[in-house]
Amino acid sequence: MPVEFLGIAATNDGSETTARSGAAFDKEYTLRLAGAHEEHGWDRVLFAYGSGSPDPAPAAAYVASRLDRLQILLAHRPNVSYPTFAAKTFATLDQISGGRLAVHFITGGNDHEQGREGDVLGKDERYARTREYIRIVKKIWTTHGAFDHEGEHYRFHDFVSDVFPVQQPRPNVSFGGSSPAAYAAGGAEADIYCLWGEPLEQTAQQIEAVRAAARAAGRTEAPRIQVAFRPIIAPTEELAWEKAHRTVGAIKQRRRAGTVQRHRNGVSEAAAPQNTGSQRLIAIAEAGERYDRALWTPTAAATGGAGNSNALVGTPETVAQALLDYYDLGVDILSARGYDLLGDAVDFGRYVIPLVREEVAKRDAARETAAREGAAREGAGQDAVRRTRPEAGSPGQTLTAVRG
Repeated sequence: MPVEFLGIAATNDGSETTARSGAAFDKEYTLRLAGAHEEHGWDRVLFAYGSGSPDPAPAAAYVASRLDRLQILLAHRPNVSYPTFAAKTFATLDQISGGRLAVHFITGGNDHEQGREGDVLGKDERYARTREYIRIVKKIWTTHGAFDHEGEHYRFHDFVSDVFPVQQPRPNVSFGGSSPAAYAAGGAEADIYCLWGEPLEQTAQQIEAVRAAARAAGRTEAPRIQVAFRPIIAPTEELAWEKAHRTVGAIKQRRRAGTVQRHRNGVSEAAAPQNTGSQRLIAIAEAGERYDRALWTPTAAATGGAGNSNALVGTPETVAQALLDYYDLGVDILSARGYDLLGDAVDFGRYVIPLVREEVAKRDAARETAAREGAAREGAGQDAVRRTRPEAGSPGQTLTAVRG
């Protein structure tokens, strides 16, 4: 099973620990960061979405037109455009990128943030809308004749697109969430299901929930699984943990100063998060700071469970082995984003990604060898059965016939 790495395509150099140095959309930095990912072994980068943030679609088009290999994961909220318009936008971007696009559909976990752009639906209604939206986009991508749609949230007639994706039959659809409604929607519609980094036991439970939802939807193949972390690496364990504690200190200092956006939603940090994923991260952090080989929760606690916020702390070797533990659970897309966006992308690409890829190649080779040996043993067993089987008309067959 191949492994892939997803990074972040930030449009400025700000993070939870550092204020940005320029405009919200710094195109030189955006290209430099994406280029660093391409140069250092990453497979794709995520263009995230926020109500007041730069529009990710033209930013993605800008990067795609200037880089040759890096793939793009474009985040999109269904409430911000009609699905007919969005499907054409995505198809055009897939053309610009030469077939390097995947789309991550965001249902929205916070009523306040959704309301900033006029979305007044409740959470369950948003999930139903997202499922309908994804189905429409998929149909537009793959239908060359005009069609009508009469659904709960969208209605249109005689629509036909004149622009189609390069990828056939269509680009991949990505989806995330940790609630039963999310599992049901993503299990039914997603090619890739995205989770935030949790301890191995809880991650295994979530993977099974996604697979069960896919089976319930009648799918024969479950979505691929992606899990996201915040790696904190250094040459020694001691230095890595010193760096981790400095990182949490910087996060807390910025939050006390009120200089960091909270959940991209402007909600008071004292307010409990509405989305199940953040609630889970907070509960895990309250239960303990360290889990498994390298998972560390104070970064999540310091941000109030804001998005991808649990860290993996250690040397490159330790973090690589921790990622392989998730790979062994069935996770084949590993998402990572440091706090120094550019520097950490380079270091992770240089020192962690090659270790993981090497070990995955060994695992794949071992599985292939075991499969060949198993097939050989099975074939030898069948030959032995054929050699001992009575010939037609033999005494054995005559005796069987007489007994009958």
